Amino acid sequence: MLIINLVGLLLIALIIWWFWLYQPKDSAMSSDKRLITVENGVYTPAQIKVHANKAVMVEFIRKDPSPSAETVYFEGLNISESLPLNKIKTIRLPAMPAGEYEFHCQLKMIRGRITAR
Repeated sequence: MLIINLVGLLLIALIIWWFWLYQPKDSAMSSDKRLITVENGVYTPAQIKVHANKAVMVEFIRKDPSPSAETVYFEGLNISESLPLNKIKTIRLPAMPAGEYEFHCQLKMIRGRITAR
């Protein structure tokens, strides 16, 4: 019984870490386009840096067939786009003042961040 409880607590801790605490490495890209892959429940890269006050194009390719990954929301920008499976979707983001802007799936389980500097 003790082993079952310990395994259960370990699984709960793993789920909490994966969906809410895990922070992928930053990705600084030099071009005006960024390609983000949606696969296995994560955005890759999940953190990108852009120039402040300059419009940017973000390309998504969704390889994750789950319904949750179908839509991406950009908080603070009032942008919501549907992502087709295995096709590139280009989203134009307006010029953003310096700051951090979150983007996520419908359930906020797949998350990413844009840092404008």
